[in-house]
Amino acid sequence: MATYKSDFLQVLHERGFIHQVSEPEKLDEALKDGPVTAYVGYDATASSLHVGSLVSIMMLRWFQKTGNKPIVLMGGGTTRVGDPTGRDESRKMLSDDVIQSNIDGIKRIFSEFISFGDTGNEAVMVNNADWLLELNYVDFLRDVGRHFSVNRMLSFESVKQRLDREQPMSFLEFNYMILQAYDYVELYKRYGCTLQMGGSDQWGNIVNGIDLGRRMAEAQLYALTCPLLTTSSGAKMGKTASGAVWLNADMLSAYDYWQYWRNTEDADVTRFLKLFTELPIDEIARLGALQGAEINEAKKILATEATAMAHGREAADKAAGTAQQTFEQGQNALDLPTFTMNLGSGVGLLTACVEAGFAGSNSDARRSVQSGAVRINDQAVNDPKMMLDASHVGPDGVIKLSMGKKRHALIRPA
Repeated sequence: MATYKSDFLQVLHERGFIHQVSEPEKLDEALKDGPVTAYVGYDATASSLHVGSLVSIMMLRWFQKTGNKPIVLMGGGTTRVGDPTGRDESRKMLSDDVIQSNIDGIKRIFSEFISFGDTGNEAVMVNNADWLLELNYVDFLRDVGRHFSVNRMLSFESVKQRLDREQPMSFLEFNYMILQAYDYVELYKRYGCTLQMGGSDQWGNIVNGIDLGRRMAEAQLYALTCPLLTTSSGAKMGKTASGAVWLNADMLSAYDYWQYWRNTEDADVTRFLKLFTELPIDEIARLGALQGAEINEAKKILATEATAMAHGREAADKAAGTAQQTFEQGQNALDLPTFTMNLGSGVGLLTACVEAGFAGSNSDARRSVQSGAVRINDQAVNDPKMMLDASHVGPDGVIKLSMGKKRHALIRPA
């Protein structure tokens, strides 16, 4: 459909969120008559989500802003199994304590994007462990498993890829799609949820849930997926050379988060402004049309707006101010990411680079040093055996460590 009657689908269409929709006319009508309840599921494989999950989080935000009720489903039960989608090997098995700790960490980010509560269209967060861990295996096989064709399951891309590469898939993982489908039915029964959203790689699993809902509860359910984003150069969203771009502030500072968006490729600015900010479409068109050095102003706006969404406006403005001091005014801004190290007997330069998050390993750091990309107090260094000690501490009581033109951190003596 070129245009939609419902505010939600029209916003998503204009901003580039939609990859596939099941029965779009019917869903559009249901949303227009609204409100509708929808969910996105997140397995607790780490203590924070990263920006690869941000498209679906923004969909939940727009869903609520257009008058509908979002559900955030935490996979306390399904994380025990592990989603095989897009995987070449089984996920690491996590203990119940680690899963719960990860859920606690993930919960914090959602309150920045959507409003929770028990009335109206406020969001709710639920855990599929509440029903999956109570299942009786034989009853589950009889009541749910009989609706699934193994022939059809083998045709799913997540299964085919593993089998075609002769990479083993455990019976445990093979059951994941059944559990995800059952989640949808449970959420329909408990909350009247009729829409599941997620990344495009989840389309088959979501359609399974639609089919199961029809068979078990004669329910009319819908699917909506967003594209799995890569940058214009083909890089996967959420990953950098030094690791994941985490959403939680305790795993990645607001400044580093701001810098990630500031470093957006020119060709991605318009697309990312549409997806990751709430700026009006006409303002985004104006910013996206900037050329040459002026496009950097659009990148700064993207960085500040995206950071304000995840970390709050104050932290975003502070990060933008720190960057301006560091890059444009040449000051040693004390709001740069700072970490403490004991310089008593000296600290290796490579160790400091890894500690600052500039490199994933000593060997990565060594290559950067040897290429001349690393600077101490704005002076280039090229000796990977260099030791940092008290003699490097400047008059402001810190050592400034830099890699390239845009990555800076301060070392404060312990």
